[in-house]
Amino acid sequence: MVNFTVEDHDGNRQEIEAPDDMGFSLMEILKASEYPVLATCGGMALCATCHVEILEGKDELGEATDVELDQLENLPEYYPTSRLACQIRIGDILEGAVVKLRGEDVV
Repeated sequence: MVNFTVEDHDGNRQEIEAPDDMGFSLMEILKASEYPVLATCGGMALCATCHVEILEGKDELGEATDVELDQLENLPEYYPTSRLACQIRIGDILEGAVVKLRGEDVV
């Protein structure tokens, strides 16, 4: 299991524990945890509605792919630590990370 923190659109933080042996993406865990993540394209890095900002632990995640960067750069708000949650696999790299929701609020 991996533990990381999610900050919602209102600034509230909650620790999440997720299995690291099932191949889930961060997007899937956020949706399963009932966060308002639209994820229109279903994880293919085509819509950027699963946009998150990595507040802590960004160095462990490595660099975003070109496809991911193409989507992020088209967003009205893009940060140097922006990532698409669909492109981040749950694993040890997320241990202790702090992730802020940035995608469209669908609630």
